[in-house]
Amino acid sequence: MAVRSLLLGLGLSATLQPGSPAPFFSAPDQSGKRVTLAELRGHPIVLYFYPKDGTPGCTAEACSLRDGYDAILATGAVVLGVSADPPTRL
Repeated sequence: MAVRSLLLGLGLSATLQPGSPAPFFSAPDQSGKRVTLAELRGHPIVLYFYPKDGTPGCTAEACSLRDGYDAILATGAVVLGVSADPPTRL
């Protein structure tokens, strides 16, 4: 599953609601490459937050996304996971 993990340095203070436009963001992924909202424009985004990589809650959520991944991709969506973990842990 090609989910890109982002670091929690987004600086977002607004509550995001499903279907609402995302605020601009720029954050490094697990490889250190910067990901911006602008490069994802035109694609629906599945954005999920998890507190720590490898925890039971994180694993359950990731498995749920994995199980529906093909259906998600079929919509043209991009899946992004946001974590506070350092890049070396992702």
